[in-house]
Amino acid sequence: MAATRRPIALAAAVATAAVLGATFALPALAADNSSEARPTAAPKFEIVDGTLDWGIKESFRKYIVSPIAQGKITVADGARQADGNGVFTFTGAKGSYDVGTHDSQAAFKGGVRFEGHHGVLDVRLSDIKAASGIKTGTITADFTSKKTDGTVVTKDDAPIAALDMTAAERSRGAGGETVFTGIPAKLTAEGSEAFAGFYKEGDALDPATLSLKAVAPSPSPSDDPTKDPSTDPSTDPTKDPTKDPSTGPTKDPTKDPSTGPTKDPSSDPTPTASETAAPVSGPVVDGTLDWGVREAFRKYVVGNIAHGEIVTSDGASANGDSYRFTKATGLLDADKNTLDAAFKGKVRFLGHETQGEYLLDLSLSNLKVDIDGTSGTLLADVSSKDQKSGEVSKFTALSLADLKVPADALAAKGGIVNLENVPATLTTDGAKAFGGFYKKGEALDALNVAVSVDKDARLPGGSTGGSGSTGGSTAGGSTTGGGTVGGGSTGGSVGGSGSLAATGSDVPTGALIAASGVVVAAGAGVVIAARRRRDTTA
Repeated sequence: MAATRRPIALAAAVATAAVLGATFALPALAADNSSEARPTAAPKFEIVDGTLDWGIKESFRKYIVSPIAQGKITVADGARQADGNGVFTFTGAKGSYDVGTHDSQAAFKGGVRFEGHHGVLDVRLSDIKAASGIKTGTITADFTSKKTDGTVVTKDDAPIAALDMTAAERSRGAGGETVFTGIPAKLTAEGSEAFAGFYKEGDALDPATLSLKAVAPSPSPSDDPTKDPSTDPSTDPTKDPTKDPSTGPTKDPTKDPSTGPTKDPSSDPTPTASETAAPVSGPVVDGTLDWGVREAFRKYVVGNIAHGEIVTSDGASANGDSYRFTKATGLLDADKNTLDAAFKGKVRFLGHETQGEYLLDLSLSNLKVDIDGTSGTLLADVSSKDQKSGEVSKFTALSLADLKVPADALAAKGGIVNLENVPATLTTDGAKAFGGFYKKGEALDALNVAVSVDKDARLPGGSTGGSGSTGGSTAGGSTTGGGTVGGGSTGGSVGGSGSLAATGSDVPTGALIAASGVVVAAGAGVVIAARRRRDTTA
């Protein structure tokens, strides 16, 4: 036959070479118009090498080697860690890539072990595998996790992280490998168990980078050589299978902002104006601010590792799962749609007592809200103790959090402006104050603010606008340093299981990982220039 034929399997290999980055040198082939040719099943490529670069959780790594945990991180069996307590690289990928489904399976060499608190904390991960498709992926591992009560949980091939492949950047490596960079990763339910409940399912982990090198399979004698692959759209080597409409969109429409919100608007905590009302301006005569700082941090302070306490004083009190700051003063300007209000009270976090002194000593006082239209800032006076030197750094009117305020939220009704569940995210200065263990933009507890411009108005909770009363009950607890210890209501005691899960972290359920990093940072002696957004505060 004049025309040179080739198996359909190699044509499919060429079609997917751009996806996996495999490099092939194939001869140009002539067409064969045989009508009897039938396509065979798409082949599987062999993954012959590759790496997984993944830091798991940066704040956890920092915590392990901190003065509090006094631990260490060990890599073994082919894994390595970047300098400066950096990310981990798991090597020697072996596996397969399915041309038909675009699914890959790869196993890596190496493991990592986290030890802290003189053996109380011990987490081991090994036999790391990564599975990925067009939209999603999973990182699995064998894990051994030790609880504070001494019990050990062990599982094999447990999914510990869910990957969003649609958000990854794809590129071709110098050796022909395909590289997926910046893959978002979230903790799974079994991943939470791997860390003894320190995190909850859905919490963000470090992004991953996946590099895979694959080769095409050898042609099979059963492959039909009579069909010209150039006429078969399923094996068209000029077509990028990742853009084939038959494979569906490469982006998950549930995560595309253009498709609208996936959240039930009825459950959105974004505050709205208490009631539509005529604009009101005037001095703030009273008010309350309820804020829990960060739930996981509270739980950590009173948990099994820090063994600390939370003290309120100077007009603040524990109020359920938050702290109430009182006796607001300031100014409401309806024409400019602004509110400046300052609140009395102080909350102090104490933990890790050593020879009668606390290594962790962080206090927040004189909280202020500065709102301009739909944006705002939460400021506070901060006192922070450096755990190494013991020196205390103090900051005045430090910008802690950015606030998201809806339009018309400052409209007063009956002389009261009532803002509920105002979302708060950490600022750059706030992140520095916590030693960088929290990052700018991370969520803090939401705020509830109620201020009065009428001395006869009644604040939420029952007190009148000019009374200066907190208008709410004080949570129970012992008295320390003239204030109320909020341990009973602001984090609770450790559960009966003896797990570290109740000690707190950067997640609301009390996971340890990032919140424990915050504890380390609570004493960081950082000098930050105090600032206010305006000087109109009364």
